[in-house]
Amino acid sequence: TAPAADPAADPAANAPSDPAAATAARATLAPTEGNEVAGTLEFASVDGGIRITGQVTGLPAGGEHGFHVHEHGDCSAPDATSAGSHFNPAGIAHGRVGEGEHHAGDSDNIAAGEDGVATVDSLLQGATLGDGSGTDIVGKAVIVHADADDYATQPTGNAGARLACGVIQAR
Repeated sequence: TAPAADPAADPAANAPSDPAAATAARATLAPTEGNEVAGTLEFASVDGGIRITGQVTGLPAGGEHGFHVHEHGDCSAPDATSAGSHFNPAGIAHGRVGEGEHHAGDSDNIAAGEDGVATVDSLLQGATLGDGSGTDIVGKAVIVHADADDYATQPTGNAGARLACGVIQAR
């Protein structure tokens, strides 16, 4: 008999049968009109949610900024309002991850260093990645806001203008 095929030798053998069943995604942030904020973010399914890692550049030195997944994967408007509101498939109140009720798109603020760079390491809870369900963030947008999210003001956390926008794409 012939030896069994080695799945490691054939990358197609390890590819998911459903391309929407991604467990990793990426978003490339582009600045909104009049801003210089940019970056690349990686999304990975982890126990308890989706981990977001990466760097955001061009931020004001030392500031905190709201950071959310929004409902539409559309960054075409000069101010990124085309991305819509926070991603909130359950229709619940805005809040802070890990401290009670919050939108699936809510994430902790990011903090810029004196060089205007924020290192992102955040967790989304209540969202999924690449499963095609109503909580799936693939195809949605991620927004960096001008101000810190206060985690209380409804429905946006009073996070201010949109500095950068990127569409979350399965990898």
